[in-house]
Amino acid sequence: MKQGLNNRIAKFALGALILSVFAFGGAGGPSSVALQEPYPQLKIFNNVLFLIQNNYVEKVELKDLIQGAIKGMLQTLDPYSSYMTPEQYSEMKVDTRGSFEGLGIEITVKDYQLTVVAPIEGTPAEKAGILPGDRIIKIDDQPTKDMTLHDAVSKMRGLRGTTVRLTVLRGDSHTPKEYVLTREVIKVRSVRAKELEDNIQYIRLTSFQERTAEDLQKALEVAYEHKMAGLVLDLRNNPGGLLDQAIQVADQFLEKGKLVVYTQGRSEEKHDYFARSGQKNNGRFPMVVLINGGSASASEIVAGALQDWKRAAILGTPSFGKASVQTIIELEDHSALRLTTAKYFTPLGKAIQGKGITPDIPVEAPKPEGEVAAKPPKQKEPEEKRGEPKISDDEGIGTEDISRKEADIAKDPQLKRAVEILKAHRLL
Repeated sequence: MKQGLNNRIAKFALGALILSVFAFGGAGGPSSVALQEPYPQLKIFNNVLFLIQNNYVEKVELKDLIQGAIKGMLQTLDPYSSYMTPEQYSEMKVDTRGSFEGLGIEITVKDYQLTVVAPIEGTPAEKAGILPGDRIIKIDDQPTKDMTLHDAVSKMRGLRGTTVRLTVLRGDSHTPKEYVLTREVIKVRSVRAKELEDNIQYIRLTSFQERTAEDLQKALEVAYEHKMAGLVLDLRNNPGGLLDQAIQVADQFLEKGKLVVYTQGRSEEKHDYFARSGQKNNGRFPMVVLINGGSASASEIVAGALQDWKRAAILGTPSFGKASVQTIIELEDHSALRLTTAKYFTPLGKAIQGKGITPDIPVEAPKPEGEVAAKPPKQKEPEEKRGEPKISDDEGIGTEDISRKEADIAKDPQLKRAVEILKAHRLL
């Protein structure tokens, strides 16, 4: 009986491994040597399963052991590759429908620490004062060391009205701060717009969701009707999202056929992504893009493309530097792998990963009142996710309810400088 179980386990593991070799091997296909090499390791794996099942102090389900093995295997690769159980994968897909209940924080793992990329505007995280670059060292009383992103997200999400306590380190401080946040329904509007002064338009993208490019186009059409003399595109604290939306956003400011970004993986083959429709015939209005340490992934793709083609001046502080492609691969039991498969590069071949986008015009943001400003996280990897949409914006572009806080020239030195540049350009 035990021997039969062992054989079934070995066949299952070998089949999965051979499948992965065919799926991700080189252009020449898997060699016979590559197929033979796993046997000794699979024998050890098989023996470990047998020993655990027969000697561990409590009964353990084979399914849990297999899932744990896969999860551990993905964790050894990088902070962004991971295994999602069917429940976690289903939860991820629910996020794309427009809302979830939680705190509103985009997080990553940086230098083995759970790090905030950016809080989402108007959420409990932003209201409490969580900042980009904050390191979350505890969720409630549980240390986050060695905690996966999925586990961290699961612990921070929950029914609205319930609370969670985050213990945070900020900047160079060694004194942790505690925040008690009450979960809410998080709904994200990805495009907001406002007319500033002298026909200068302000458009803020908070994330790159399924309808971001479409809603941006609507906002631009309104701006064209108002005789737009210049545009400030605000990508600050935008943690990114969908690759196709980043390309479609850049498309609206570049000429047709211009390279937006390219990805390169393990093989020499690279994938180029071009502007398809190109900017509308409304003239090449002057443009400034705002970025900071919370601008990551898709935000960096857009900023990098507009910078390389000299379509816009990039203003602010260096971006996060997250430029790796995570592909979502659904498995037959409806679980999924999030696997890093490539990295992004700007049209001129500049690497974003670990470096970020350097602004043409450096302008520091003011320190938050009563706080020491957090150092921008030293770059993060942009994610391209095949078949993985982010939260969609079901409520339009939100033009009428943009907050004064996010477009207040008097209190925002970066925005003030951007407007000054656009005014000067018009006078030339």
